[in-house]
Amino acid sequence: MAADLGSIGRPSSALSSGRSSPIPRTDDGNALEVVRKDKAFRRYASTVSRALSLFDSSLQEWADYISFLGRLLKALQSHPPDVNIVPSKRVVAKRLAQCLNPSLPSGVHQKALEIYGYIFGVIGEDGLSRDLCDYLPGLCPVLDYASLTIRPLYLSLLETYVVKVDPSALRPALKAIILALLPGLEEETSEDFERVLSLLEKFRAAANADPEDGDSRNSSGAAGGEYFWQCFFLSSMASSTRRQGVLAFLARRLPRLADPSLATQTTSNDAQNPSQDARLPASVEAVLVPEPGLLVRCFATGLADEQLLVQRGFLDLLVTHLPLHSHVFRNSVSPPDQQRLVSAAIGVVTRREMSLNRRLWAWLLGPDPTGGARPDIVSRGHQTANGDAKAAETPSMQSRPAYFQRFGFKHVVASIRNMLGQPFQSSSDRTRPFRVCLSLMDCSEVGTVVIPEVLILALGFVRSHETQSTSKEEVSDVLRSARVFFDAVDGSIICGEILKLLSLAITNAERAVSERMDDLALVKFIVTHFNFDDDELRLIHIPLVNLALVAMLEVRVETHADHTSTGLGGEASPYQAAFVILEILVGKVPESAYLEEPEKTSGEAPFHAPPSSPHILQNVERFYAQLQEDVGGVDPPFTTAEVGRFLLYESTLLLKRSLEASSGTMNGKASVKLFVLVLGKIAVSSPHTSELFAMLENAVASSMLDDDSVLPFSILWLLVDAVVLLRKRAAQQVQPSLSSTQVVQLLPVFMKVLWAYLSPVHIKHHIESVQCIWKLQATMPYMDRTIEACISTFMVSKPGSEASARNRPDAEQKFALLWTHSLQSRSRMFDSKSDLARGLEHVPLRQQYSTERSRYQVMLSRPLFLLLDALSEEGTERFVWARSWLQSLPDVHKLLRLIAGDILGFSPHRSKAVGATDSRPSPPGPALDEPDDLEPCIYYFETLLNVCRWCANDTWVAMATESIGNEDQVDTNFLVQGEFRPDSTILAFYAQMCIRVVQSTQDGGPSGEASTYFRLQRIALSTLQLLLATPPSSSLLNLHLERPLLDLLLALLKQPGPSNQTSALDTAFAALNLQRPPELEAHSTSQNRRGSKEIVKSPRSSLSIEQEKAEARPFVQQPPSQLGRCLLAGFSSASSRPILDSWVNFLAACLPLFSNTIYQVLIPLVECLCEEVGHAFGELKTAFSSQSPVNVTSPDTRMAALLTALELTLTYAHGALRHDQTRVASPRSAEQPGFFNNMVSGVFNSDTLQSKNAAGNNRLSVLLSLHDTVRISFDIWSWTSALYGQTDADASSRASLLYTSTRIRNKARRLLERLFAMEPVECPEILIALWCTSPDVEAEGRKNPVIDLLHVLDGSRPKVTFSAVFIAIQNRTNPQTSRPLRKSALTAQLTDTDLISFLSEYARFIDDDATDEIWVDCLTFLREVLANPFPHRQIIPKLLEFTATLGGKMDNTSFGDNRMRRELSDLFVRLLTAAFTTKPMAFLQETPQPMAGGRLQDRSRGADRSNRQRASGTVDIIAILTSIVPRFGNLFAEPERSLAATQIISTGVLAPAFRSKIFPDNLPTTVLELLRELSRLPNAQKLWKKDVADAFNHARFISSTTEVVKTYWLPLIRQWATGDKERMPELLSRLTPPTTAGIVFGVGASSARLDADRKAQLNLRRIALLVLASAPDTYIANLASLEGKLEELFTSTTASSPSCATRADVFMVLRAIVLRSSSSYLFSLWSVISSELQTTLGSIVDEEKAANFNDAAILQACKLLDTLVLLAPEEFQQMEWLFVTDSIDAVYRPAVSGRRPIALVDRLAEVLGEAASSRPVAPQSSATATDAESNSQLRKPLLGLMQSSSYANRDELTHNVVQPFFSQLSIIAFENTYSAGTADLEACESGLLADLLDERSVVGD
Repeated sequence: MAADLGSIGRPSSALSSGRSSPIPRTDDGNALEVVRKDKAFRRYASTVSRALSLFDSSLQEWADYISFLGRLLKALQSHPPDVNIVPSKRVVAKRLAQCLNPSLPSGVHQKALEIYGYIFGVIGEDGLSRDLCDYLPGLCPVLDYASLTIRPLYLSLLETYVVKVDPSALRPALKAIILALLPGLEEETSEDFERVLSLLEKFRAAANADPEDGDSRNSSGAAGGEYFWQCFFLSSMASSTRRQGVLAFLARRLPRLADPSLATQTTSNDAQNPSQDARLPASVEAVLVPEPGLLVRCFATGLADEQLLVQRGFLDLLVTHLPLHSHVFRNSVSPPDQQRLVSAAIGVVTRREMSLNRRLWAWLLGPDPTGGARPDIVSRGHQTANGDAKAAETPSMQSRPAYFQRFGFKHVVASIRNMLGQPFQSSSDRTRPFRVCLSLMDCSEVGTVVIPEVLILALGFVRSHETQSTSKEEVSDVLRSARVFFDAVDGSIICGEILKLLSLAITNAERAVSERMDDLALVKFIVTHFNFDDDELRLIHIPLVNLALVAMLEVRVETHADHTSTGLGGEASPYQAAFVILEILVGKVPESAYLEEPEKTSGEAPFHAPPSSPHILQNVERFYAQLQEDVGGVDPPFTTAEVGRFLLYESTLLLKRSLEASSGTMNGKASVKLFVLVLGKIAVSSPHTSELFAMLENAVASSMLDDDSVLPFSILWLLVDAVVLLRKRAAQQVQPSLSSTQVVQLLPVFMKVLWAYLSPVHIKHHIESVQCIWKLQATMPYMDRTIEACISTFMVSKPGSEASARNRPDAEQKFALLWTHSLQSRSRMFDSKSDLARGLEHVPLRQQYSTERSRYQVMLSRPLFLLLDALSEEGTERFVWARSWLQSLPDVHKLLRLIAGDILGFSPHRSKAVGATDSRPSPPGPALDEPDDLEPCIYYFETLLNVCRWCANDTWVAMATESIGNEDQVDTNFLVQGEFRPDSTILAFYAQMCIRVVQSTQDGGPSGEASTYFRLQRIALSTLQLLLATPPSSSLLNLHLERPLLDLLLALLKQPGPSNQTSALDTAFAALNLQRPPELEAHSTSQNRRGSKEIVKSPRSSLSIEQEKAEARPFVQQPPSQLGRCLLAGFSSASSRPILDSWVNFLAACLPLFSNTIYQVLIPLVECLCEEVGHAFGELKTAFSSQSPVNVTSPDTRMAALLTALELTLTYAHGALRHDQTRVASPRSAEQPGFFNNMVSGVFNSDTLQSKNAAGNNRLSVLLSLHDTVRISFDIWSWTSALYGQTDADASSRASLLYTSTRIRNKARRLLERLFAMEPVECPEILIALWCTSPDVEAEGRKNPVIDLLHVLDGSRPKVTFSAVFIAIQNRTNPQTSRPLRKSALTAQLTDTDLISFLSEYARFIDDDATDEIWVDCLTFLREVLANPFPHRQIIPKLLEFTATLGGKMDNTSFGDNRMRRELSDLFVRLLTAAFTTKPMAFLQETPQPMAGGRLQDRSRGADRSNRQRASGTVDIIAILTSIVPRFGNLFAEPERSLAATQIISTGVLAPAFRSKIFPDNLPTTVLELLRELSRLPNAQKLWKKDVADAFNHARFISSTTEVVKTYWLPLIRQWATGDKERMPELLSRLTPPTTAGIVFGVGASSARLDADRKAQLNLRRIALLVLASAPDTYIANLASLEGKLEELFTSTTASSPSCATRADVFMVLRAIVLRSSSSYLFSLWSVISSELQTTLGSIVDEEKAANFNDAAILQACKLLDTLVLLAPEEFQQMEWLFVTDSIDAVYRPAVSGRRPIALVDRLAEVLGEAASSRPVAPQSSATATDAESNSQLRKPLLGLMQSSSYANRDELTHNVVQPFFSQLSIIAFENTYSAGTADLEACESGLLADLLDERSVVGD
């Protein structure tokens, strides 16, 4: 049910005319009834009717029109002498108006005007007053196109007759008359200019002489002259083409509103009583009463005109008639209207026209100050004795800037603010405020005072628009305009306004935190999005702002000791945001901004503290305040050098106080970072360096007084940078004032905190801590070992007194991290672009650690030996950890070289070489002449023995491959002198060294030292024994030592720590190793003492060995039952995590023992390993995502070890499975036939079946384990891949995060590659299943991680992946044809549609160059599908998409020739045919589909693929075809094949859909999208246009929904009809004129009439749809034919065929024409529209005519009138007064008794009982109207989507719709003009489209 209009609230200014008896107008009244009985009159009327009938014949030439007019004139001249009435006057007026068509020659116009004159003379003044509404509309447009010979006749007609009519009849038509005469004022040099001007004055006088008004001013305040001005202003507002004439009249007749008599009075009353208005002159009051807002809007619309001359003229009028200081502007015009006028005036500057700008400046700045030019004003000013001096000052005496600041400043600022706050419709509207501000700056008097007021507001608008807008283009346009404006603003204004914002946000703590944060966010937005590269900004203003901001922060920190209570701490505090802004601003200032002046650098001034922070802030704020008053005349408060010194001092002071108050808060970090940035910008002089360093030292020391507190690393990192940078600054001075001794005092403090951060618990900052240590080392002199001493002290000193505390390897773990990251990351740490390298630029070349030895031996040598000492403490935790570290050390050869260097240099010869005069050093080596050398030698060899005993297998490889002679670590001269070859390997060197020691101790030495000598010998021999071999241990086989050892392991796992698990594991491994068969013994000896990281570091070699073992499969004794439980407990226990690598090695050694039971333990073991990987993975993510430190122990190391265990287990199990499958499938020997043989064969077959079942179960176990492993590996890989795209990660831990994630990422990738190599079919299926359940990330611009993973795996090249997917599809669609070796186990929950969907997606992302690799396989698969398409019918639609993707890949590369392209296109066409053959489109004819629900499904594969619909519906193939059709150009090399595919689609989809009996209910929108894509194909018009024609001409086409027609059909119809001139004539030929001939009575007659009505309605709606779908003015050539057809249909009645039921559809056609045609082309239609509207609307109260006008016709007529009033075409405005009251009377009704309205709508409203109350309506103030307009949007039609079928009868329609519509239309039409809003064309078109598609209004439905 449509909404009732009666419920619409009415405006406050309702109709109130005071009329007592509203009577509708009749044709001739009682006089016609009297003369109608006269025979002479009847003859006269008959003559006129015969003359009028000639017009209905075909008038071809202009001579026919003259002949018609001559006959009409003769008929009119035959009137009886006593009769002054024209019969059929409305028809006569209509034909005369049609003869004034602009397309006809002037002779026809002249003849028509003669007849007008004759008629006016016959009917007289009274008759013309009565019939003015009939004749005037045809005369009004004449002056627009009248020739020079016609103009005098026209003006004479108006002067002679029209101007003399009754003023009461002239009043409603005054606006139309003004619009008719204004074209005569456009050319001031024309002959008729003065005559037209005089004629307007006569009409003005005639309107002013209304006899019924009595007085010149009635009770409502609307005088006759006032009424003329109001109509005149409305005419200017409504018609933009007549404003040139408006300007000519205003320039001559508009009174000057700046009356000098009011100037002094206005000035004196400003301060006393501004609201008290003086009495205005009558001429001025006539312009303003009753609505001064019309004057303002007249000027505002003129200033917004597109023509430059019009804008210039209205600006001249503003300067001369309405200056800013005038009493009228300041007191009579409301503030919103003042703002409206000023906004329109300043808007002209966007045209960048100097002539406009000069006039605008003259208006804003006022008259030129003159000394004696205005004696009258000056004299009156001196008369105000003892008064206010300001009041005596007249505008002409004031300076131009003072005038603007007094009268115009607030209006301009308010206008710009309003521009920024109003809703915008287009991009140009959004950028308009910035263009206005930019142009206002051309006038310095205006720009310098306005821009500071609006700058921040304008920039805030840009920020809010960026956050709220969804269009990047809109944001880019606004930001571009704002940047242009920003660049033009003076730097002092910018920084002054920024400083004000900062002061409000920081110093004013009483404001809400949200407001302060918003201000700071705006400042940050400004400094990050706009250009601050101007030299003045960078060198003067930004440094001052930085200094003031630091002073603000320092004051706040100083005055608030409790930071938590005042909000100084926290991530989102205003002060933290201020620090961020300060960092950005400091970075924008170059170092040159703080340089000393040359004349001031000659002498070194002593260090003086700067002024206090409040004093600095006060000076800077005063400087910017003075700058706004006197630009360029104020010097900065400080010099550049002083700004630099003060800024550095304040930053240091702020750092000190921040660290003292809150060292752990974000402000402490920010203050340190700020100090580093400032220090990097400012060159510190020598006297100041020590002072600054002393302040820094005190700040650091005070922040770490508490031993338990740990300085946050983010602060510590910056403090280290500060020390390094300060040292660098000191080193650059000629006489460095900062010595290394001062730096040494800080080193223990820094090293204590950095050493704490090297703990394994703090995994977040390992690499960064190492970098900080090396930065500190770089600040020290060459070979300084202070840091090494600190590290050694930390390693020696153990916290706590308990033995367990002393034995924990905490210090060793920290040093191991330092060693690893120092050596492995040295390329990053010592890169030339690193901070460390930049910090060493000042250091002499000799001291820059030129060799690798000097890089780490100086700092790491002694701590390294302290760590290796733990290897001698066997059985302790320190030993366990040190051994594990040594075995995992990747660069162990460097450690061995370092030991060798110390062995070569420990002897007494070293000191001799240093101190002796002999330049030739003694031979190096262990010279044992002195007893004191024994202990150092024993120490070094014990260390070497421990290293060799516990090193990994890679160590032997390194010792055998790396040479000992490395200049960086071992001096080559020492080697040569010691008779060692520098190129010999480390293994050879140590073997020789051991031999020398053995030889040197064979005598035993002195008796007192014998034991020492033998102990050294024993150590050397033990070392040599380890270097050579390991004795066999096969004699212990029968002791079965493995069982108690396994029990021991199970018991140890219950302990809280790792205890002796490693020792027990080694022993158990040795015991279990004894069970290996002899063929594996070779591996046993080489792996007896393998390191814990060997498998991790060399996975491929070890895995290949394990696979060889599994494939060999010798008989092995069953392992103990405890072994499986022990492995599960070991990997799941928390105590085993520190030594997890040992368990991995243990697993690797035990796997061959599970030769026959591997499948029983596989699933539990894999589940346990995957669960532990998941736990470690979660801990790793928590460690890096948490803001606070999380205590987790090396989760990355655990994950690597567990993944290695998974790889080992699955590799061995799969190898065993392959061996079993080979054994089961081995062919048997040929058997002889016979009964016995058959019986034996049956037994064997039964055994074989059981073997196959067992093999299947074993394979299932392996595959299920494979599933779990692939999933967990993919989770790890996808998480680490996502890290690389994150930008919001913590910068202080980013390096550690990337390092850790890269390790586990590579490990997961290697594991997946191994699994893919084992199962190339099953693994892709597992990943595809993960792809199906993964979220869609393509909308975020990222690639799916599954596809990304397939691209990086070595074993998943496109050829391999495609083959695997093809096999998987074949196994599901047609498994009978699959070969046994290619069959899948179908363990993944996938369907064929899932697989083909993945294949189609994967094909889009592969490299184009990979097409040649997959080409053969793809074509082979497609041929196999086409050979038997029925099993593949579900995937054929996706195969079409896949084929199109291949075509696009081929088109992007040089691969393929025309033959291959033809082959692919042939396959596509065959697939397309097979798609419609296997699954026809029968659903389009049988099953109705929802129109709105048929949108494309799964085109983007949905947000979650697990919930997507399966591609089994036919809708999917339509969606796929829609996406493929645009790629036909890439797919088909020949146009014929493209047309063939189009023909198949048209036949298979479009034809069944459009020819269905249930069309359009069966039509999903995907079909229309497909049709739209087909319409864009070249050379395919004949195919799809036929389908469009079938659908358009379908009888049920109008049953389509409005949204579908608007979105799809209208563009298609437009393209279908474009270029075809026969579309409209063909539709018009279907319209037959109404006739009553041949219609018989009875049922048949009614049925024939209904059929004719239905056909006519459908054709009329097709015509309207065609017009609505086409471009504007497309069918202007067919307008005459269309007009004729419509006029014929308007003559229909209830008895004709077609009947009057088609009248509503005719009105809809007229609405379409009005919306889609320029009004100038519709001249001939206006008279028809006017006549038919009056007839139809009048039938509401005329019962005789009501039968021919049904409810639909009345409603459509109302909608046509509603559309015309809303659009207000200029030609319609001249007849608008016939229908609505288009003047000020719509709001301010004249209170005259008995006066009836002329407007048809108002008269009908009275007849229908909707007259307003008799009390006068209170005038609506312009302020109220403007407030409503500020929130208004596009003007929409009143009736909207209302339908006549929603109401039961005529009375209900009249009461609910027609009455409210008529009663409101006039006032709403006036308010639309008053508001100067824009009509909503889209709403009008939507309403018309809804009416056209309302099937209920068609007869017979």
